[in-house]
Amino acid sequence: MATETLRLVEQLVARPSVTPDDAGCQALIAERLGALGFECQTLVFGPAEAPVTNLWAVRRGAAGRQGPLLVFAGHTDVVPTGPLERWTSHPFVPTHREGRLYGRGTSDMKTSVAAMVVAAEEFVRALPVHQGSVAFLLTSDEEGPSVDGTVKVCEWLEQRGERLDYCIVGEPTSVERLGDMIKNGRRGSLSGRLVVKGVQGHIAYPHLARNPIHQLAPALAELGATEWDAGNAFFPPTTWQVSNLHAGTGATNVIPGEAVVDFNFRFSTESTPEGLQERLEAVLRRHGLDYHVQWTLGGRPFLTEPGTLTHALTEAIRQETGLVPELSTTGGTSDGRFIARLCPQVIEFGPPNATIHKIDEHVDVAFIEPLKNIYRRTLEALIA
Repeated sequence: MATETLRLVEQLVARPSVTPDDAGCQALIAERLGALGFECQTLVFGPAEAPVTNLWAVRRGAAGRQGPLLVFAGHTDVVPTGPLERWTSHPFVPTHREGRLYGRGTSDMKTSVAAMVVAAEEFVRALPVHQGSVAFLLTSDEEGPSVDGTVKVCEWLEQRGERLDYCIVGEPTSVERLGDMIKNGRRGSLSGRLVVKGVQGHIAYPHLARNPIHQLAPALAELGATEWDAGNAFFPPTTWQVSNLHAGTGATNVIPGEAVVDFNFRFSTESTPEGLQERLEAVLRRHGLDYHVQWTLGGRPFLTEPGTLTHALTEAIRQETGLVPELSTTGGTSDGRFIARLCPQVIEFGPPNATIHKIDEHVDVAFIEPLKNIYRRTLEALIA
């Protein structure tokens, strides 16, 4: 029997909201929330040819701005489908097979969004006068560049003097079973493009050229072997990885004039972007390279230590599933990095992530109602 949560998941999946196109998902959600007394504001940022749609919806509790505010955060955009012919069923036609719901966004993250909405609906209907407040922060720019979405809404909220006390981001964090893992932080991401200059020349006359690959190789070996930090109780050690290396003209008899290396740090709270930049460039200077680096800070690490929010969510998961979730900071970045700037307690929790971004993305239907119930129990624990 289809539940209200499942029906909403299906409605959202049927909307082809490939980033940054929201495809009407947020309008559907705003209509439902508005009927419950939420004040809904649509915020559009970005270029006219590819605008980003964001939704801020809030329902104040009996204590108004004095009561705690819990924010459900997420995204309505999805990644491109990939080759349609490789899908067993159309990615934007929600399809059931063997207890699973298939479609793009089922796991990342329309199931979480739907579960949050229905949890809020049930909570408000059961307890129309509640002390704390509940809000939604949704964007259509999480799977894209992430420059006109949550980060812009957070800036807008900060300018308004909005205080956020708790935030649950609906990222798919579970591994094997719903509730086995929540993310109470994320590592920072610092990328760089290194250009090492040499002197192009004929490969038979190396004394008339300078090969940047030969000069770069010892530095790369040292950087790859460097221990950047040892991590801590919440974060694994910082890692440095090369993602791309380009050099040469394609001809086999030409020494290249430059080598280009793309790399990335995933760093813990034990390191800073400034410190990592200085340490890396110190290695380059020590090897005598003629270089320049273009740096891009994707996000600083954030951490919510065990406390009110983690305890409430952990207890809700235990009551609903019998599991005690592992707290983890592994994985990629999320919009939690932006929200953490103005919210002291940010965690991520959602369904298993094994099929996210894949062909035949799906979610186990048996997890959908328990996920909604976990969100509702957390609301009851924190703002009732």
